[in-house]
Amino acid sequence: MHDDIVIIGVAGGSASGKTTVANRLKKEFAQSVELISHDCYYKAHDDMPFEERCKLNYDHPTAFDTELLIHDILELKAGKPIQQPVYDYTIHNRAKETVTVYPAKVIIIEGFLIFENIQLRNLMDIKIYVDTDADERIIRRILRDVEQRGRSLQSVIDQYCSTVKPMHEQFVEPTKKYADVIIPRGGMNEVAIKILIERIKAFL
Repeated sequence: MHDDIVIIGVAGGSASGKTTVANRLKKEFAQSVELISHDCYYKAHDDMPFEERCKLNYDHPTAFDTELLIHDILELKAGKPIQQPVYDYTIHNRAKETVTVYPAKVIIIEGFLIFENIQLRNLMDIKIYVDTDADERIIRRILRDVEQRGRSLQSVIDQYCSTVKPMHEQFVEPTKKYADVIIPRGGMNEVAIKILIERIKAFL
């Protein structure tokens, strides 16, 4: 294992600004960083028709192939490239292609449930929780899913009420206690992000 590789976890509720924070860190450290999204590791459901895939609970820990993500992180720490899955939200299934990810000095893992799994959590050197007001998160999620993922407004609201909100309360919010750093107001918190950047520089 390459002990000099730093693993950073960025968690928080859906549409909290996790990706914004993770991308800010990636931009800061350029070629030294690889960003891996837990969303890419949604399980494949080739055996199900689209109508059945639409009914699945994508906010529960069992929706993810987290074991594969753990395996891939260990491979990167061992200095080996991985084939990261690609997930297509428009069909609720994995795409056929994969993306080659190479080892880097800093590996950022981003996802709302990444602190829920103890094995994955224990691989992280720095754990960040992005904390954003629930009203702001639902507005962001509606805009994102309608504009970028081809969803209808009603389907986004129905999913939020039936799975996103209850799963957040059951599985996501409790993991805040594992965070080393909590960033309020998401990716707009410039002070917190700058302090975090300095901390990562110290690790490197």
